[in-house]
Amino acid sequence: MLAENKLALIVFQKNPVLGKVKTRLAATIGEHQALDVYLQLLQHTYKMINQLEGIDVFIYFSDYLESSLDEVFADDVHLRVQNGFDLGSKMKNAFDEVFLKGYDKALIIGTDCPEISSDLIQKAYIELGRTNVVFGPALDGGYYLLGMNQATSVLFENMTWSHSKVMEDSIERLHQKNLTFSLLEKLSDIDNETDWERFKNLTSQTL
Repeated sequence: MLAENKLALIVFQKNPVLGKVKTRLAATIGEHQALDVYLQLLQHTYKMINQLEGIDVFIYFSDYLESSLDEVFADDVHLRVQNGFDLGSKMKNAFDEVFLKGYDKALIIGTDCPEISSDLIQKAYIELGRTNVVFGPALDGGYYLLGMNQATSVLFENMTWSHSKVMEDSIERLHQKNLTFSLLEKLSDIDNETDWERFKNLTSQTL
């Protein structure tokens, strides 16, 4: 079913530089430990990507290309640097690029959600067979995944980011344009020490 479509997965990641990642987490646990947490999140994301089949992966770095990824992935991935003046324009430009390349469905994720899985990614593509947009809602009011089957600039332009109503605002914009959407499971991003401790506790309970 999925093989009939040309699928793209966009991954936005920060370059893992001390003092530049997980700054809210670093405020309470320190920059070195925050960097270690971020590297763990990256490894989870990369492992999940290697479980995917039939999906072209585009990794967009925050500042510069990382050449050390050559042996990380089972298949070739496309490496890019994010282009834009804010998060919205960067995401819009990334989606525009993959749709111009002829992809039928595209998803974007970050690297901050350790609960994301390859099954969830596959489910998101399936949802795009019946709705224009799919969201993976986050507990903080934003989203850990966004997918669409056509360029939808209304979700990016003049948008206020990093607040508790990003998801709510996005849905309202879709309603105004009569665009349909579906929701995946609500998961938690790792933004602060409370998020990290919650995830560690959840992991220990499932071992």
